[in-house]
Amino acid sequence: MQSRTPAPRAAGRPRSAAADTAILAATRAALVELGWSKLTLGDVATRAGVAKTTLYRRWAGKNELVVDAVAELFDELELPDSGTLAADIEGVVLQFAAILARPEAKNGLMAVVAESCRDDALRERIRSSIVERQKRLVLEGRERAQARGELPGQADPVEAARTADLIFDMVAGAVVHRTLVSAEPADAAWVHGFTQVLLTGLTGTGPAGTGME
Repeated sequence: MQSRTPAPRAAGRPRSAAADTAILAATRAALVELGWSKLTLGDVATRAGVAKTTLYRRWAGKNELVVDAVAELFDELELPDSGTLAADIEGVVLQFAAILARPEAKNGLMAVVAESCRDDALRERIRSSIVERQKRLVLEGRERAQARGELPGQADPVEAARTADLIFDMVAGAVVHRTLVSAEPADAAWVHGFTQVLLTGLTGTGPAGTGME
């Protein structure tokens, strides 16, 4: 199913943040109770206490609505300042795994990823609303580690951006596969082992200052 192009928003009363919050929360609740296939915008509107037209003024359809409902969960992620790069990584990965273990995140993410195989616009929305927004964690963590002397700086901004993409892909890919594909717990022991491999590589030699050499 291709995403519909939303009509230009007419001038009028400003968009209500409270209504958005209620709609996204209702979407997540409907996902858990009804599942992807039975979820409708009408049901979400009823749960949220808004008119169905209110939803269509904000979202082009179910795909986009569910992406934003799931993206809001990942916005809860915060990078802890634990004093070392390893501890910071472990802290945020445990948060990420805990979010993915929630039925509304698991059901919603798997559904929209499956739908995006047939919908390029939806794939782009996933990239912009979830992936690009959460890369902030990688950028913040890297900057902090560089200030501590745990990681070297990268003068070339293109190369720095490429490295940030790679780090994000490694972390997100491993945790999503562990929790959603393998259906195994990403507990403290797994996260610690994963972080060691991430920092030291297969050779067991980590960057200076990480305490992982």
